[in-house]
Amino acid sequence: MSTGRCPMHCHAYGCVSRRGFLKSSTALLAGPALLAGCSSMERERVAMAPIRQQGPAGGYRSTLWAAFVRREEEYGMWWPGAVYDGEAARSLYAGKMAETASQLGADLNLRPKPIYSLAEGQAWVAQAEAAKADGLVLVMLDRQRHSWPTAKEVARSKIPSIVYSPLGSSFTTNTVHFAETAGCIVYSTDDFGQAAYGMKMLCAAAKMRNTCCVVIKGDRRFDANLADTGITLRHIPASSFIEEYRRTPESDTLIRMADQYMRRARRRIGATGQDVINGLRSYCVAGRILEREGGDAITMDCLGALGNIDVSLPCIAWSRMNDDGIPAACEADTGAVASLVMTHYLFDRPGFQQDPVADTSDDTIIGAHCSCATRLNGYDQPAEPFDIKHHHGNRDAVPRTIWRPGQRVTSIDLLPGKGQEPSTVLVSAGTVMENKQVPPSGGCVVSVKVKFDGGQEVLSFPGFHQIFFYGDYKEQVRDFCQLCGFGTQVV
Repeated sequence: MSTGRCPMHCHAYGCVSRRGFLKSSTALLAGPALLAGCSSMERERVAMAPIRQQGPAGGYRSTLWAAFVRREEEYGMWWPGAVYDGEAARSLYAGKMAETASQLGADLNLRPKPIYSLAEGQAWVAQAEAAKADGLVLVMLDRQRHSWPTAKEVARSKIPSIVYSPLGSSFTTNTVHFAETAGCIVYSTDDFGQAAYGMKMLCAAAKMRNTCCVVIKGDRRFDANLADTGITLRHIPASSFIEEYRRTPESDTLIRMADQYMRRARRRIGATGQDVINGLRSYCVAGRILEREGGDAITMDCLGALGNIDVSLPCIAWSRMNDDGIPAACEADTGAVASLVMTHYLFDRPGFQQDPVADTSDDTIIGAHCSCATRLNGYDQPAEPFDIKHHHGNRDAVPRTIWRPGQRVTSIDLLPGKGQEPSTVLVSAGTVMENKQVPPSGGCVVSVKVKFDGGQEVLSFPGFHQIFFYGDYKEQVRDFCQLCGFGTQVV
């Protein structure tokens, strides 16, 4: 056996003999009891040296410009009225914006004084545009005079924007003009949590615009833009992956990595220890490719490139990368890349790219695929249980993640726009019903059944390779689409 080291990411593993690994992998592995001494999620993460984004998005720090708007004089009889303490509100929301920006890792440029006239508002917007700010946040502390005309200037700007209107600073006659304005979202509420999510959307949109996705497909190298998402698609030949895979040795550290992965699984069915090692070689390969190409996300024509050769399909690798916060899509599907990018950046959790199957017995959709992340609750949350099985092609090793029945989920599918047409996102929400057993059913080994809310005819459920993820975030996704100028279709 080679004693060479995997050049990237595997160096933290320590050693285990090949004989010891293969011996330990012959039994069914059943849960946490076998993880004594290394079951802590934090220690496990350190031991596994997760892959990180290597492109522009990985280290991107968003810059948000924020300002308050109000009259300079006392409020008097006009809303929000003399009962409203504008200075206390200004102090409160300034603190909340600063705290949120810190949590998001963003730079907040807060105007020292409120905007006291429309001319000041126009000048502020122009300055932000010249500085190429990533987002604008306007906090309404008044309903009168120049306040909402200033909000219109913000909404018309070239910069994505959030207008936050606490109770007393607007009527519906003020907000009606913004209800469907592309590039701007109005949150009219005393709940600052909505404004905080708005700030997160601005950062996510900026990060998406700076994302570089490596597309492993064909035999040419070139860059392209993914419609209006801002994502750069860096195409590299499929042979790059194959050659890198064949150069990657079965090092002691890689075997240790596979051993830890096997110990995390509930059980192993069919797939061998060698299958796991082969699959995790792709994880190391993908990490080196991201580093070399400056990538933040990855996708591959896996079946086309690897289906007929003895290189392992990267199902485990893609599962692990999605757990690490790296959007990793199957089958070189760039729409799925964009959908995963949205899920990762907005909701801090991985998504599941799947093939939709109709079940007419109970009007459900079964999402089926052979690669699924395990940290469905979030990167910093405990993983869901999973089994290790063969791919539905009866080869390689894939994780069968067990979805929680009763869990609310969201489905999104970004359909890239053509020409000058905006992209459209299909969005729906539903509830997990069960995990189908494959076999005896046919198809992909991860087959999760979901009952969606919308009453859509399941035989014509729109889209393909939709992304399922934990949580009911339909409205939040719609807001993000409006902010980015995407169309939205609720299914």
